[in-house]
Amino acid sequence: MNNATFETISLTDLHDMPDGLRDGLPFGVVGLNKAGITKVYNTAEARIAGLDPSTVLGVSFFDAVAQCMNNFMVAQRFEDEPELDAIVPFVLTLRMRPTRVRLRLLSSEHARLRFILIER
Repeated sequence: MNNATFETISLTDLHDMPDGLRDGLPFGVVGLNKAGITKVYNTAEARIAGLDPSTVLGVSFFDAVAQCMNNFMVAQRFEDEPELDAIVPFVLTLRMRPTRVRLRLLSSEHARLRFILIER
């Protein structure tokens, strides 16, 4: 797990990882429950996005935080695909100038949380 990268980290790693280690990852990590409520928001994502975790945790991610991801490319895939591990090129547009990123979408029907990894 110490050598986990954006491409190699697993859903299990993310679930089992203490917040402190998750905060040390060099890419954004957002964890959502099945209702889309933000439960994990790591330090890298907070710093890069300029959002305080206290304003993000406990709210609907796709409705209140990242409306630009509330579409068929991201949010709908979590609903349509019970098992998901996909890297998606994406352009973030909310609260910032358009920024090209890679998103990694991770979900399993048996997992407690779904994750969006954001590599800028």
